[in-house]
Amino acid sequence: MVRETRLHPDDLIAPLFVREGIDEPQPIRSLPGQFQHSRASLRTEVHRLRELGIPAVVLFGVPQHKDATGSEAWNPDGIVQRALSDLRDDHGDELVLIADLCVDEYTDHGHCGVLDDGGQPDNDATLELYEQIAVTQATAGADIVAPSGMMDGQVFAIREALDDSGFDQVAILAYAAKYATALYGPFRDAVDVTITGGGHRRGYQQDVANAREAMEEIREDLAEGADLVMVKPALPYLDVISRARAELDVPIAAYHVSGEYAMVHAAAEKGWLELEAVALEHVGAIRRAGADLILTYFADLIARLIQE
Repeated sequence: MVRETRLHPDDLIAPLFVREGIDEPQPIRSLPGQFQHSRASLRTEVHRLRELGIPAVVLFGVPQHKDATGSEAWNPDGIVQRALSDLRDDHGDELVLIADLCVDEYTDHGHCGVLDDGGQPDNDATLELYEQIAVTQATAGADIVAPSGMMDGQVFAIREALDDSGFDQVAILAYAAKYATALYGPFRDAVDVTITGGGHRRGYQQDVANAREAMEEIREDLAEGADLVMVKPALPYLDVISRARAELDVPIAAYHVSGEYAMVHAAAEKGWLELEAVALEHVGAIRRAGADLILTYFADLIARLIQE
């Protein structure tokens, strides 16, 4: 009766991977219980999640072919665009469809943008590609596009492109405070991404030591037209979530990322902790810190535990 924070399936967003050119779902070794889905198995999985009361999914694509510009990311017949269309046909307006908007899953070098002659991400050239991706995703049925590349000016560019193409009602969930964390490894396994040359993304993602900078990034994305903002990862940055909640009256999402999920599974497999209890505690802490929406690979487990 006196519990201050409660979890509900409406708080959860399930991240899902869809891979081109497969007929059966492929297990992801470093993410126990998660799969690279075929288009058919994705439809089955989303139907199951909807029956659990989960209102939204975010899609990540794994194309058959990658190139220097990530051209499959804006292909109208690309894997994510086709999956969005499938799910819109299946669920109509009863499901919120979110599309990750980036090129790292589609490039052969693993960066979130096209590279200049010096091998560094070219911010402005990348924005032009993001605009094309946004429009193809919206055309395919996305309710929300979620730019995750941390390119300067990405939200403004995407908002203009969507509005000019008649998609003024498509919302933008900005990865506003996305940290250059060591916790993304299992995700990169899931989308077959390797940053070439032993590279990293510290030049355009947030320094893990900075909180004030994160707030400036969040405010900048809101000024450019973001409808929702995200902090990623979640648990090491609960202070940022809490501060954003205290200072801003906007929907705040947090991404409980692959490394956070995988660590709990690994410890549970060793018998060192109880998986279900820790999953509830972790996701509950993110909600308590002030996140309105939580992207988590535990979405189905949490929804089932809440209903028991």
